[in-house]
Amino acid sequence: MSTSTRSRENTRARLLEAAALVFAEVGLDGASVEAVCERAGFTRGAFYSNFASKDQLFLELATSVAEARLASVAARVTELASQGVLDTSDPVTLVQQVMDSAGDDRLSIMLLSEIRIRALRDPAFGNAYLAQESALIDSIAAIIGRVTDGGTIGIGMDARTAARLLSIIWEGTTVRGAMAGLDDDQLRQAGSRELGRMVELLVTRAD
Repeated sequence: MSTSTRSRENTRARLLEAAALVFAEVGLDGASVEAVCERAGFTRGAFYSNFASKDQLFLELATSVAEARLASVAARVTELASQGVLDTSDPVTLVQQVMDSAGDDRLSIMLLSEIRIRALRDPAFGNAYLAQESALIDSIAAIIGRVTDGGTIGIGMDARTAARLLSIIWEGTTVRGAMAGLDDDQLRQAGSRELGRMVELLVTRAD
């Protein structure tokens, strides 16, 4: 990797980190380009050489949050598979063990919620969000495929449909939990419980 490429990646990472901090303080509407640049220690020119707009910045930030969560989940699935747990655990216990590593918190839930509101108001942004969401659903489906590939555990539908249903359940549960004032651990526990109930309905086991 060239020095210029590393420098560009570092700049983008610092801008994303600054955007998360500014968002935590003032929300999406209050997080201006100027505020993000000031927090990151860059000029507007540096910002616009990396992102076309504030919308693109925050969509990428939302993507990075979701991808980090999925990476943790995928790593946990791999760990459980190596221990032979996937074929022996009941669905609720398995989901709890997997989702404990998800790393969701109130801030990320608020960020994704505000991103969705922005997507509802702006059709172009909405299309970009849907494309991002579709890619994430594919990633969830791939994780489901890893769990079911052994043949002992199956589901009553294709992996992508199951992934979408589980995503909807998780989103709805954690958003309502955040509204109710649950802390980060409680949010993860609430989401895991509801996912476990859905998984019980979806899972079939070979005799």
